[in-house]
Amino acid sequence: MRPRAGRPPPDRPLPGRSLPSPPLLLITDRAQARLPLPALLDAAFAGGLRWASLREKDLDPAARRDLLAALLPVARRHGAVLTVHADLDAARLCDGLHLPDGPHADVAAARAALGPAALVGVSCHDRAGVARAAAAGADYVTLGPVRLTASKPGYGPALGFGPVREAAALGVPVLALGGVDAGCAGDCRAAGAAGLAVMGGPMRAADPAAEARALVAAWAAAAS
Repeated sequence: MRPRAGRPPPDRPLPGRSLPSPPLLLITDRAQARLPLPALLDAAFAGGLRWASLREKDLDPAARRDLLAALLPVARRHGAVLTVHADLDAARLCDGLHLPDGPHADVAAARAALGPAALVGVSCHDRAGVARAAAAGADYVTLGPVRLTASKPGYGPALGFGPVREAAALGVPVLALGGVDAGCAGDCRAAGAAGLAVMGGPMRAADPAAEARALVAAWAAAAS
């Protein structure tokens, strides 16, 4: 895992925890998944991933918590971290919370509710969003779309790797998101990304464990 880029400035709230190792975030989307999510995460974790976030925003809160409860034992079996997107109540049951960009990304409120050990991240789409999240004390941000992505057709334009490099200088770990796969892991890491966030590739893969192994190997190779 790549260390944080320097210490936060004195007026920046201290972050809660470091990124999982490897710093590769699997974001769920059961609409694309070829397997039930518990089986898919089990395979991805067996392939070397150690972090997933439940994103199923279309579910009502009770159904989301039920699905989270089914995924937690899978994560624990593998020593993996499990977070949830945009649901503070559900985040109390797992390892942290991933917030949307904009005025609803209240990192301080999440930290107060979840405690200092929780992993709190923010979705960002530009340098300004990353700067806000860094100032608020987020543990990490996702930045994208780095490339056009089949998971969200029409979502863009693609940022490319330059904004990743600029964002990485702001003192918060940046996960490159959007069209990211093993083939561009090296470019993301060379641009200063602290990790990667992926969705469609593992979700649609016939063999999620093999997809995970390829991603882990590509990230590790990019360090040399």
